Amino acid sequence: MVDWYRTVFELIDMRSFSNLWFWISVAVLWSSTSHWVLGVPYDSIQRAKRHGGTHLDDLETLARINVNRLLYIADTAGLWLVGLTAAFVSGLIVLGFVYRMEFAQALACLLVPMCLVGALTIRTARRIAAGENTGQALFRRLSRHRMTTQGIGMVAIFITSMWGMWQNLHIGVINH
Repeated sequence: MVDWYRTVFELIDMRSFSNLWFWISVAVLWSSTSHWVLGVPYDSIQRAKRHGGTHLDDLETLARINVNRLLYIADTAGLWLVGLTAAFVSGLIVLGFVYRMEFAQALACLLVPMCLVGALTIRTARRIAAGENTGQALFRRLSRHRMTTQGIGMVAIFITSMWGMWQNLHIGVINH
């Protein structure tokens, strides 16, 4: 019975940076974040760019729906969401980097860059709603958003991996 508990807790280890599941989560988070550009799948953007016609109409409609949805949420509940997110992320940063809780550090490494992506998403949605909502202007805006998101993701993954390696080395030195 004790072996079963130990096996489960080794699988779901709270030492995040040495856990395979954390790194799978990092990969899935950034992969899906860069694939879904303002809620529009990137393959739809490529298809509309190559073929035009109904694919372009579908892209413009999907972009309009998602932009309107995002801006409605930002305009009605944005202040509350920013406040609650800031409080939560601040708490994670304090728990993680002042009180040295590795799980909180890992969550902060995931959520801080996602806050930047969230702000970028709202800014891009506002630009699309202001007139960059058709044809080449829409392609350009969505592509810029995707490239910037990928840049944030690359920097975030690099910083997270460096911090995680340092944590693993540091904990390894303390335990031995």
